[in-house]
Amino acid sequence: MRHFGYLDDAVRDHLFHRPPETFDRDSDSAVLAAALGATLYSPATRVTLAADIVKQAARGVTSMVLCLEDSIDDREVVGAEQNLVEQLAEFARSKVEGPLLFIRVRHPEQITDLTERLGDTLKVLSGFVLPKFEPDSGARYLKALDEAIALSGRRLYAMPVLESPSIAYLEHRRAVLAELAELVAAHRDKILAVRIGATDFQSAYALRRSRDLTAYDVHLVAGLIGDIVNVFGRADGTGHVISGPVWEYFPQGERLFKPQLRRTPFAEAEDPDEAVELRTRLISADLDGLIRELELDKANGLLGKTAIHPSHVAVIHAMSVVTHEEYCDATDILAESAAGGGVLRSAYTNKMNEVKPHRAWAQAILRRAQAFGVAGEEVTFVDLLAAGME
Repeated sequence: MRHFGYLDDAVRDHLFHRPPETFDRDSDSAVLAAALGATLYSPATRVTLAADIVKQAARGVTSMVLCLEDSIDDREVVGAEQNLVEQLAEFARSKVEGPLLFIRVRHPEQITDLTERLGDTLKVLSGFVLPKFEPDSGARYLKALDEAIALSGRRLYAMPVLESPSIAYLEHRRAVLAELAELVAAHRDKILAVRIGATDFQSAYALRRSRDLTAYDVHLVAGLIGDIVNVFGRADGTGHVISGPVWEYFPQGERLFKPQLRRTPFAEAEDPDEAVELRTRLISADLDGLIRELELDKANGLLGKTAIHPSHVAVIHAMSVVTHEEYCDATDILAESAAGGGVLRSAYTNKMNEVKPHRAWAQAILRRAQAFGVAGEEVTFVDLLAAGME
């Protein structure tokens, strides 16, 4: 697998100063965590699921979640499980490499049951998404995962979802997050990424953000994201990749506020006429809000994002590419760090790079560059979006 692998070599060479690197299901966990990108959710009830996986892989999706939980009716679970087993077997026969596949289960016992029923088909699976992850349920989920690994002899990862009211409620939050941090630390080798369930957090307070607002405009959610990053996103070796919450809108509805995409970056693109047309498409599809939220995700230490519509994937991936300026700053900082530290002017002469405080940031930038590549010096996210949405 490779991000932007669907592009022609000539187009990729033009867009990237340093192209994304390849990876597969057996790559190092740090590589896989950084490369998750847009994790596309699909209900396990879809009778075309195997074909859908193949189609989305060809379109650049590198991680998918096949959902047995909130996306399906409680009465559909038995049929969804059987369909999932059959569809994964069909996909395995296709021998398509990727995407990374995860099953979102409802309870720990489903992990054991599905491991037994999938048999050799488990080879196409990378792990399980663990919803409503709390200290008690989390311990049972991870015990079931250990048993599945022992039973199958395969490497399987967990992606716990932090979304329960016990985390949201202020009087419980600190203690619950501390317990979860200890639990996750004890199973660190099996935790691929920590996911944030902002929709469930809002549900606990009868809230829902509109398409004109990001998760960070809902102060309750913004505070929760900050606390989760505080506990699980530390740069001292204990941290994990934390993915951004889902953007739940797709075309189309009446707009209350002005679009959030400035005209200037599009007007200054390599092909201004095409770029302006792209801006119109993004706004009409309600993707300008997603772009704004992605920028705030990055600023708050999140990498990757839950996606519920294929139109979100290209946007998330384009926004994940490291800019040429970021890459120059990161490499300069790490080079000076090896020499002892200090302060230096950035290569773009527009900021100060303080070597010791910015070192962890620079390392994170290079991990993202490995997965998503580095844009060319004159290439903007507009150019990457245009290539990804053709």
